[in-house]
Amino acid sequence: MQEYIQKRVLDICAYILETQSTVRQAANVFKVSKSTVHKDMTERLPSLNKEMAREIKAVLEYNKAERHLRGGEATRKKYKDLA
Repeated sequence: MQEYIQKRVLDICAYILETQSTVRQAANVFKVSKSTVHKDMTERLPSLNKEMAREIKAVLEYNKAERHLRGGEATRKKYKDLA
């Protein structure tokens, strides 16, 4: 793996762990695609740091479990603002 990719993976990992952000939020901050962030966290990170990979997996699973609630809240707010 190239050095700049390793640095990006570790930087994104540190950001997600610090802020508990979603893949989409991290992608916006680091100006990469959601697919890149997801691949970095699920495939590349375990080869660099297994402990951080376990922590990231927990954050990603939590975000996945909560996403339907966030979507519902966003829709509720959208229609509330229109009224």
